[in-house]
Amino acid sequence: MTQEITRTEHSVLTRQFTVLLSSTRRGARLARLLTTAHLGDWGLPTGPAGHIVAELATNAVLHGRVPGRDFRLRLAVLRDAVLRIEVTDARGERLPPVPGTVDLPAYDAESGRGLLIVGALADRWGVDPGPVPRKTVWAELDLAP
Repeated sequence: MTQEITRTEHSVLTRQFTVLLSSTRRGARLARLLTTAHLGDWGLPTGPAGHIVAELATNAVLHGRVPGRDFRLRLAVLRDAVLRIEVTDARGERLPPVPGTVDLPAYDAESGRGLLIVGALADRWGVDPGPVPRKTVWAELDLAP
């Protein structure tokens, strides 16, 4: 687990937190709890980010799991008042749909809404393939009104 606080050339405080978590339901739950704790410590709102992390971490566990491999959670407050959330898993060959192309699940389906929730809560989201064999699903929240 790493946590960094650095100053940029514009004297804007940038924060970062990174942790490897087991690709289990417990790891996904811990990702959400750690997100809430760190954002609270940083004085940032926790609601939308907590939901986004819960969905992305659950997807990493359900669709990106390779036995014995962890997933990575990264939270970063960028210079331009943006919170970037990244979840990296070990299944780069299993890419989620492109933002804006996620289909609605059947009315009675018990799953399939995670990326729709991410899309509704995040200002932007996407997928960065690689480096092999990984992929990173990310979401950004604008912190300034």
